[in-house]
Amino acid sequence: MNIAILLLNHGRGSGEVARQHARYLVEQGNKVYFVQPQKGSGVEGASDVAVKLHTDVLPVHEYLPAAGKGQKAVSSMSFREMAEYLPAYESALESVIEDVDIIIGHHANLSAIATRNVADRHNKPYVLFLHGTGIEPRHHGQYDDEVWQLIQSSIENANGIIVTTEYVRDNLILNMVEVPEERFIILPCGIDLDEFHPENTGDILQKYELPEKFVICPGALSLAKGPQNVVAASEHYADLAPTIFIGDGELRGELEEKLGDRGRFLGFVSAEDKAHLINAATLIVAAPEKKEHFGIIYAEGLAGGTPSVAYEGGGVSSIVTPETGVLTERDSAALGKAVHSVLEASDQYSGMTTACRSRAESHFSNKMLGARLESWLDGLRK
Repeated sequence: MNIAILLLNHGRGSGEVARQHARYLVEQGNKVYFVQPQKGSGVEGASDVAVKLHTDVLPVHEYLPAAGKGQKAVSSMSFREMAEYLPAYESALESVIEDVDIIIGHHANLSAIATRNVADRHNKPYVLFLHGTGIEPRHHGQYDDEVWQLIQSSIENANGIIVTTEYVRDNLILNMVEVPEERFIILPCGIDLDEFHPENTGDILQKYELPEKFVICPGALSLAKGPQNVVAASEHYADLAPTIFIGDGELRGELEEKLGDRGRFLGFVSAEDKAHLINAATLIVAAPEKKEHFGIIYAEGLAGGTPSVAYEGGGVSSIVTPETGVLTERDSAALGKAVHSVLEASDQYSGMTTACRSRAESHFSNKMLGARLESWLDGLRK
């Protein structure tokens, strides 16, 4: 197959999923056109196609720390402002469309509109990967009505829709847009089972001078991600293990002061160090303010044999089961007490670590999920 993958921007979570899909499809002998504004940050083996924007302001669906001030959420744009971006995305797709069998457009955003417009002009099938962060603003009254009408029409006319969880399908899409359920494929984010593996820890404990037992909290230090809730929870288990935060953000100074000697903040770390830290950690702890649509860190923890203790709600329960972790009510004290309980119960913990790896292998292997995607796409283009 010849496949075009269109991104709104380079992205972090959704962008990495797109790159993961592209890598798998290329490895299987498919031709992939990777289309996005940030040229040069594509995928080895894929054809890198640049979206040449008319401005230095990058359209986003949520705040990207790396983009600084040069970004604006499409959900806050007027119709005219959004329409000024559209020709660049369509032109990039048009440059390769004659050689494309099917398009994957990422997000319920202007990227969906561009995907639909080009696909319709050339009678090509297209699918949309609807991450929750793209469609969620509409639930809060955002997006200009004219912009949303075009996005909604693009969703309704797609040949197929990819979502990571039933939560995204049922709670974020189907209660707003009428699409036959059979048009969906639920495709979780895949994990590299070699990168995230209990034995792949390198010399990470020595590098960061960490104890054998520690709790890790990955993610941006922003209110939405909830590191403040983990800092509060740590008061209930700090006697058993310190909490190590990886990631950075505007809350770092304030949280370092509140955390005190109960843990440390490492800031941004390399992808390799992140994997080693998750694999070496005793538990992953997370308490985001909003319900997560998927939560890739929990799947990474599974593969690394690291159980999770986290707030319930959203799509997290599709990853973390009672055998592989604990989901608590959305309260920091309840979270902290649950962490303390798991850290104390050595037999329960040992069983969880084994179950984590087994669940990762059976549900979240990127090779297995990549094969499902390829087969599904192949069926839609015929």
